Order: sequence, then structure tokens, then C-alpha cells
Amino acid sequence: MAKTKQFTIAIDNQPGAVAAIARTLGDARVNILALMGTAQGTAGTVQLIVDDARRAKKALDAARIAYQETPAEACDLPNKPGALAECLNKLAAKGVNLNSIHATAAKGGKKAVVVYTAEAAAKAATATV
Repeated sequence: MAKTKQFTIAIDNQPGAVAAIARTLGDARVNILALMGTAQGTAGTVQLIVDDARRAKKALDAARIAYQETPAEACDLPNKPGALAECLNKLAAKGVNLNSIHATAAKGGKKAVVVYTAEAAAKAATATV
């Protein structure tokens, strides 16, 4: 499990909104490692993990893109049935209440990546997955 930072960005639900964020970070040579976006009505939210949080903050600030930075955990899991349930059961047993979670795995890949933020960051930090 690796500690990381999650950036949450409020956006307008319109074509190109996420592309503008990706372009800003790409131009600053910041690699997006994980991304989740949701929309309801005219507004949306993008949550992302990057390879260099410091450089990302500098780029977002320069582009005047408002964000919230939250401590997060990233876990590699085997890409097999039940692996996510096992991980989440361990967190629940330690009293970790998740605020956000997103995961991905390439079809046929051997590992999945799960990123989560927790209500009790201290509990999450001590939970072993």
C-alpha cells in the first residue's frame, strides 16, 4: 500500500472539461495514474492521482484550476475474483470508513489497482491490506 494524494476538481459538465485538466497536467509533464469522473446535471467532479503531486499543484495553480487535495492510499491487488472484497473487509475490520474509492485492472492483467480516501485517515494509514 502506498500513500499518495488525490486531487478532486469540480468541473462544468460540458465537452472538453476533463480534456482541459489532462492537457494542463500533460503540458507540465505530470502523468495521471488514476482518474474517476462523475457528473450530475450541469456539474461534475474529477478525482485523480498523479505521479508528481507537487508539480501537479503548480500546474493547476498556474492554470487557475481549483482543487482539493486529500491523502489517499493506493493498493495493488491480484486481478482475481474476491481480491477486492478481501481488501475491503480488512479495512472495515479496522474501522476504516471510505469516502471515495476507484479501481481498475487491464483485461487479462495480473494486478488491479485500488485507490481510496478514508474518513479516518489515521486508521487507514495503520490498516494493512
